[in-house]
Amino acid sequence: MPPTAVNAVFKEARVLIKIRHAAACIAVVFAHAAIPGAFAAQPVIGLVTKADTNPYFVKMKEGAKQAADAGGAKLLTGAGKFDNDNAGQVTAIENMLAAGATTLLITPSDSKAIVPTIKRAQAKGVMVIALDSPTDPIEASDALFATNNYTAGELIGRYAKAALGGKPAKIATIDLFPGHPVGAQRHNGFLAGFGLPGVADARSNQLSTAPEVVCMADSYGDQPRGQTAMENCLQKSPDINLVYAINEPAAAGAYQALKKAGKDKGVVIVAVDGGCTGVKNLKAGMIDATSQQYPLRMASLGVEAGIAFAKTGKKASGYTDTGVTLITDKPMPGIDSKDSAVGLGLCWGAK
Repeated sequence: MPPTAVNAVFKEARVLIKIRHAAACIAVVFAHAAIPGAFAAQPVIGLVTKADTNPYFVKMKEGAKQAADAGGAKLLTGAGKFDNDNAGQVTAIENMLAAGATTLLITPSDSKAIVPTIKRAQAKGVMVIALDSPTDPIEASDALFATNNYTAGELIGRYAKAALGGKPAKIATIDLFPGHPVGAQRHNGFLAGFGLPGVADARSNQLSTAPEVVCMADSYGDQPRGQTAMENCLQKSPDINLVYAINEPAAAGAYQALKKAGKDKGVVIVAVDGGCTGVKNLKAGMIDATSQQYPLRMASLGVEAGIAFAKTGKKASGYTDTGVTLITDKPMPGIDSKDSAVGLGLCWGAK
């Protein structure tokens, strides 16, 4: 065969090989495309809490990490420097968006001020789920996974009414700070559960009051501030016999103020959260009852929703109630409750 003919044959063979190789590559691509998520990037989920110092949010981060590891997701975490640090939360969100987060989980410090940042994230196709604390308006986030805080307040309000045994109530409320939905819902739920008239419903972010409430003071959910708030209330009304606290750190501060004043024996103290330290304080007699909620569960559900969104494109929506249980070692007739042993087994939603 002449050299020119040989060259032509080899050239034709090379062309056929390239065509077959290209076809094989196309077939591989279509085969992988038929497998959902075969080339999908690892889901990136951001968790932004109010502060890193509160054990409630430490446990929330733990729950998110467990769920992310189990689902093969990458978890980014951030927080404000303190409760109500909206600027710190905005910075954390911006950093997470730059790092490729497709889902943001947030416990809003300022439920109104954070909304424009949430809207910017959503405009980029990011799903935003509020945990524990709703946005204002609640529809600003795609979904909410949280305790019904009004119900949590009602539980301890009903308990407190029974625990006073018919004595005229002189109530101090050691609250969060003005305008926050969680603070308002727990406070108003407590007053409603106690049976006081004219209490705002669960949609109001304004604190209700009544003649029985002789002092209202803000603690920002902090133990030292809770102690200062209680000291100020005792100066205003020394004969307080019932203390409602926004959470257990604030309740512990109130207890210390009462003990310092020699008034710790005759006062009923109720709170919300049911954290491990809080239940231990209850067992020790510092708190009479608490409404237990489950932040680890909130975070786990949020991460699972984020993984599902990355795989399917379907966003979570609406409100998911993550539950609440009344914990006390001094049960009252007609009020369903669990003791501290159960509370310690369930604290933070660990089981």
